Amino acid sequence: MLNQVTLIGRLTRDPEVRYAQNGKAVAGFSVAVDRPVANADGKRDADFIDCVAWDKLGETVGNHLTKGRLVAVEGRLQIRSYEAQDGTKRRVTEVVCRNVQFLDAPKKAQSSESGPAPADEELPDDLPF
Repeated sequence: MLNQVTLIGRLTRDPEVRYAQNGKAVAGFSVAVDRPVANADGKRDADFIDCVAWDKLGETVGNHLTKGRLVAVEGRLQIRSYEAQDGTKRRVTEVVCRNVQFLDAPKKAQSSESGPAPADEELPDDLPF
């Protein structure tokens, strides 16, 4: 049997890190992944896929990723059910991460006092690659 998921997309929110009763970290986050085909308006819709990362990977995700960052996620699809506080049954579909790769650098915060970044740190938009 095979249950393998690979996604490339952007975080839709900052990861939320919690700790399970056994002390293990778990980071929850969502990744927006563009669909391969444009809709009738010529725009691409996106799927918003919930992901969880456990233990050290969860801590790393929580400490270094923020909304908008580009990531590659590898893991397995998990579907679980639980009973909510109001007694209704809920079903959750999520990717349990085995590996999360950061595909871009974090954006540097610039204050209005510091001015623009030095020219050698800027990347021109017209690079041939």
